[in-house]
Amino acid sequence: MEFQLRAEYAEGTTPPRSGEARDTTWHMTEAGEARALCGRNLDPASETRPAEAWGTEAAESFCRSCGAQYLRQGQ
Repeated sequence: MEFQLRAEYAEGTTPPRSGEARDTTWHMTEAGEARALCGRNLDPASETRPAEAWGTEAAESFCRSCGAQYLRQGQ
């Protein structure tokens, strides 16, 4: 199974990918999906990054629940 990171934006920010939106939390999803491993439904248009960015500065701040589920997947 392939995974990706997907951004969750703070309420009231500009639309995703506008260049002005600030990502608040990164979640892990199955590739191409908008439902995070923690169960949160994310905007399908939000920014994504490769799963390899998990645990790096590029994915700060990261959802701890997603991290635990990701590790349980054997990643």
